[in-house]
Amino acid sequence: MASGFGCCCYRYSAKLECNSSSFLSMRKLPSFPDHYPTVAVKLLPWSPLLATCTSLSNDNSRNPQKQSAAEFIKGSGTTARGRRLLRIREEKRQREYDRLNNYPAWAKVLEDACKDDAELRAVLGDSIGNPELMRKRVEDRVREKGKDFRKSKTGSVLAFKVSFRDFNPVDSYIWFELYGSPSDRDVNLIGSAVQSWYVMGRLGAFNSSNLQLANLSMEYDPLYDAEKGFKVMPSSFHDISDIEFQDNWGRVWVDLGTSDYFAIDVLLNCLTVLSSEYLGIQQVVFGGRCMGDWEEGMTNPEYGYKYFKI
Repeated sequence: MASGFGCCCYRYSAKLECNSSSFLSMRKLPSFPDHYPTVAVKLLPWSPLLATCTSLSNDNSRNPQKQSAAEFIKGSGTTARGRRLLRIREEKRQREYDRLNNYPAWAKVLEDACKDDAELRAVLGDSIGNPELMRKRVEDRVREKGKDFRKSKTGSVLAFKVSFRDFNPVDSYIWFELYGSPSDRDVNLIGSAVQSWYVMGRLGAFNSSNLQLANLSMEYDPLYDAEKGFKVMPSSFHDISDIEFQDNWGRVWVDLGTSDYFAIDVLLNCLTVLSSEYLGIQQVVFGGRCMGDWEEGMTNPEYGYKYFKI
């Protein structure tokens, strides 16, 4: 083994002597050269025998190049596990830095908006702080509700009341009581819904004599008898008036003709969603000649009169 580094105890015999300072010194036999290392052993009263090899050869002390080489060979003093933990901590700090300094501006805007918008906060949920998940939640809401995803519902959370007062299907009014005077938008919404309902009825959509698929399962391809549907006696609406509004009341006169009564169910289903999502309907009354403060013949817009042309 090259001189200067390591313990070469097997190269020589040694003799241990205990001195007053708790050190055991090893004296080399005279037959070995002076450049071989000495070994100092410190014995502590509370620990096992600890041996420390010191490379203090005369060559190393006299040769700075060899001494620097020895220092280069010396290890860093860290373990593989310690280096892994250090790398993990550095990566964590880098991620935290990126989150604070490279966080998307649009995500910060959404987080700030959530403080004052309960509906937007419900949309984002637990995705706050995760830009990718926030983006996905917003895109899902846009697909579901349209581009104005932050717009709150303008309808009513309460179901409207439905009542009948001497309703005659071929000569009666249908009344709508709103929570307040309707805007032009509300008039167009109700008018468009009733107009669509009338067009379907006029084309014979509400005919219970031809409901071939109503009670069939769609797990297997059903069969439709076109000849039977063609031979069924047609049923259709006969007539309808324009929709009129005075203050918070609206009405429309209808003649359902030969259409079946489930046309009323279809209308109520449509008005239910219309009320909960958009404008808020307090009650719907089928029949009756006068409701609320309705004044026959009053058509002055200055007094709250509005209408929708069917």
